[in-house]
Amino acid sequence: MKPSILQQGYVTKAFAAALVVGAYFIARPPTFDDTGRTVLASRYAFSEMPLTLPDTTAEQRTRRRVNASLEPIAGWISSVGASVALADLDSDGASNDVCLVDPRTDRVVIATMPGGTERYAPFALDTGGLAYDSATMAPMGCAPNDMNEDGFVDLLIYYWGRPPAAYLARGGEGTAMNAQRYLATELLPHAERWYTNAATFADFDGDGHVDIALGNYFPDGAHILDGAAGQSMQDSMSRALNGGRNRIALWRSARAGDAPSVEYTFVEPFAPEHSTGWTLALGAADLDGDLLPELYVANDFGSDVMLHNRSVPGRLSFEPVVGRRHFTTPRSKVVGRDSFKGMGVDFGDISGDGRLDLFVSNIAQEFALQESHFVFVNTNRPEDWRNGVAPFDDQSEKLGMARSGWGWDTRFGDFDNDGALEALQATGFLAGTVNRWPELHEIAMGNDFNLRFPGAWHRLSAGDDLSGSQHNPFYARGSDGRLHDIAAEIGLARGGVTRGIATADADGDGRLDFAVAKQWEPSYAYLNRSAKAGRFIGLRLLLPQGAATTSVQPGRPPHAGARAAIGAQALVHLPDGRLLVGQVDGGNGHSGKRSPELHFGLGDAAAEALRVDLRWRDPEGRARSETLKLDAGWHTVLLGWPGATSAVASLP
Repeated sequence: MKPSILQQGYVTKAFAAALVVGAYFIARPPTFDDTGRTVLASRYAFSEMPLTLPDTTAEQRTRRRVNASLEPIAGWISSVGASVALADLDSDGASNDVCLVDPRTDRVVIATMPGGTERYAPFALDTGGLAYDSATMAPMGCAPNDMNEDGFVDLLIYYWGRPPAAYLARGGEGTAMNAQRYLATELLPHAERWYTNAATFADFDGDGHVDIALGNYFPDGAHILDGAAGQSMQDSMSRALNGGRNRIALWRSARAGDAPSVEYTFVEPFAPEHSTGWTLALGAADLDGDLLPELYVANDFGSDVMLHNRSVPGRLSFEPVVGRRHFTTPRSKVVGRDSFKGMGVDFGDISGDGRLDLFVSNIAQEFALQESHFVFVNTNRPEDWRNGVAPFDDQSEKLGMARSGWGWDTRFGDFDNDGALEALQATGFLAGTVNRWPELHEIAMGNDFNLRFPGAWHRLSAGDDLSGSQHNPFYARGSDGRLHDIAAEIGLARGGVTRGIATADADGDGRLDFAVAKQWEPSYAYLNRSAKAGRFIGLRLLLPQGAATTSVQPGRPPHAGARAAIGAQALVHLPDGRLLVGQVDGGNGHSGKRSPELHFGLGDAAAEALRVDLRWRDPEGRARSETLKLDAGWHTVLLGWPGATSAVASLP
């Protein structure tokens, strides 16, 4: 008897379900047993040390004072603000200085990395000279970079309640490391209320000078930390477009000396539908080979956006691109098509093919929201960019990194120097004793129309818990090809709520260390003590402040007047044909900032000088390249300026 149309429908659905289930079991990887985890964990060891703060007797809060209309959800509003960066702030040649934003006191603290000599007493930046009101404003992040190109590392501090400000470093002989070293400088000549949660440095227009991308969260002009007027939340969980406008600050000019200064022009080069999705993280990297950085925007309540950079000096132009969807690819796992919850992004070659991939952090807790984290792997189709397609496929399930918890910052790094990247992830939201997941699900599944009204939300306040005891995953590649979270096996399973992760070889021993910024609790540094770490090449790529030939010096002394070459690229050729790739990072992610050095683990590669290809833009915006032969160890490389011996690179 011929089946009915209804029966045919059931058969079709059953067949489709069988395909999905069958594909899962066919592709299901072999198990990785406890023995395998133990062997893998034996490669890593870290010493945990608290980050030192000045004046620990100061009043420490555990939540923010917020607008009266937001008081019922004060816990939600109080969930961000912890930030950490590692950099060379005192010009001693090592990225062993910490810039920590502590929401408990809303201070920006400068200190030495623990584990070594305390070269100066920790101190807090002075807000004197800024239009700053501690009752209505709060720091959210610290991004180090030589903003005025005088050879000393400055600090960009971004806030809720006002535009970002520059703390310009006063250098010179005998300059002490204290609050007087930094001159607080307004970057916007007039007062505005912005709510910035992400910032990264990159040369977006290719003029040879580093600009700033700013990702804003609450709507511009909102009164989040002050006032009695009613405030609005997002107008959708997955398609909100009523957040703050994202901006780029284009570098204009600088002056060094007794009164250092720097000038930027703030522009809004993005269409509203690509820049008001409540941004929590930004990532800039050259993904198509033209030495212009693309920009990945991770949005909390809107789709993430990949922006292809088509700019020329002085004129910004970005085109949104989306990924290619395959038969078995859910819509939400396509670049630019996800629903919401983007909260961290980092770049690294996780597939080992010499091309940058992306690790994007979302909410991906078991039996909760199931969109998953993303590991967007480069498909090596450069022609896709010209056709509006982002050449990346999500492989988070295959790699074992799809789910962990309520994710924030992500960070790649080779912590055992074996030539393959590991990955760190910050997790957690609200720490308390009363589980509020059911209420959150009810909010998320309700009518989007109600979301903008804080009174329609369930209360989220002191004592409430949403993923508040999760540990930060440490992903390492096992013998089965997948990356496994072995944090518990290597002593990194401290629970709590983390926002930012910063990495650097702080003690110069060739092993990557890291620091984490905790929300409403003490923050920590982790010094790498891995006994089985292999050989490495470390590169400190600098642009000099005058005509010079490319030169290499072993060790790590800085060159006077030089600045980090943000965006410069290195390709290391291993004897077995493998390629290691890296780009100098200007602050990618949510609230953690890695140091600007490049670090490459060499594994068991033969002890011989290796070919290293370098590409960068000089201060006149010209693309340049150089090939070096480098031994293992740290190298400071002074990149050539116009008239130097370095060859001018041809761009695709």
